[in-house]
Amino acid sequence: MTDTSSHVHAHAHDDHGDAASHGTMKGYMTGFVLAVILTAIPFWLVMARPFGPQTTALMVMGFAVVQIVVHMIYFLHMDTKSEGGWTMMALIFTILLVAIAISGSLWVMYHLNTNMMPMNPASMADM
Repeated sequence: MTDTSSHVHAHAHDDHGDAASHGTMKGYMTGFVLAVILTAIPFWLVMARPFGPQTTALMVMGFAVVQIVVHMIYFLHMDTKSEGGWTMMALIFTILLVAIAISGSLWVMYHLNTNMMPMNPASMADM
C-alpha cells in the first residue's frame, strides 16, 4: 500500500498538466543551432560589410528579432496555449516595451546627431 501511494504521488508531482512546458533534447539542440546561426550571420554581416551601413543595421535588427522568437519558443516554451494565454499577454507586453525602448533610443540618437553643432578643426581654431 505504501509503494502504490508513493508511486501515485511521484507521478502526480511530475505531471504538471502541460506537456508542452517541458523541453526535449532535440528541441534544445534545435534552438541552440538556430541561436548560433542567428548570431553568426549578423557577426559576418558586420565584419565582412557586404552591404551599406543602413542595410546592415536593419538586417542585424531583423536577425535579433528572429533570435528573440527562437529563444521564446525553444527555451522559454512560450506559445498561445501555455498557462491559459498569460504567456501571450507577457509576450505582447514585452514587444510593446521593446518597441518603445528601441524607437525612443533611435529618436534620441537621430535628434542628437541632427542637432549637434558640427565641429571641424578650422572652426575650433577660430574659437
